[in-house]
Amino acid sequence: MEGDKKGLKYKFQWLYNIIKHGLFWHGVRNNIAKLGIDIMPYYWVREEVTPVIPPKIRGEDKNFKISIFGESEINFVKSTIIGIEQKDLLSDLKRGEICIGLKNGEDVAAYMFIKKAPFYFRKRKFSLNTNEAYLHSMYTFERFRGKNLAPFLRYHSYRLLEEQGVNTFYSVSEFFNKSTIKFKKKMNSDHLKLFMSIVFFKKWTWNFTLKNFK
Repeated sequence: MEGDKKGLKYKFQWLYNIIKHGLFWHGVRNNIAKLGIDIMPYYWVREEVTPVIPPKIRGEDKNFKISIFGESEINFVKSTIIGIEQKDLLSDLKRGEICIGLKNGEDVAAYMFIKKAPFYFRKRKFSLNTNEAYLHSMYTFERFRGKNLAPFLRYHSYRLLEEQGVNTFYSVSEFFNKSTIKFKKKMNSDHLKLFMSIVFFKKWTWNFTLKNFK
């Protein structure tokens, strides 16, 4: 009986957190996609259109260090995060992508990936010039959330790229992922286009442009 109460409490907390962070419809979309009907509206976003005030880490613990992640960190990520088994992060690394992250002592706290070459997203091709980069797969581990690590890491990824001659930063935001959209607003981002992607049973894919904002 006690275990049932704890399980019920966890489910209510999970549902509360989803609604609180504006992720209810994002969750509905993901569950429908598991049935084979994957409908995803998403924004093509330009980040830091205007300069961002350097974000600060919240809390008393300031023992965080930015570093470029290699195979050992990627293997840790793959073995720890549920649901990314299908993502070949090591191949991304070997293809020249940059994985920049934050460590708290020896513990991985957050990470993200950077592409600097043309790529496909849901079978739509995106071209990048030599001064442009695509930022993706941002993730903060549960025990380190609430410390403003995502904006802090994102800001320093911009500065790293500027040292490499890159001054234009793009990303994708799922339409229903209100948490991601809110985070990117902190980074002075603009929506450039709204796309729609439809995938049926992983066999048929359609892409549409719904709106151009610029």
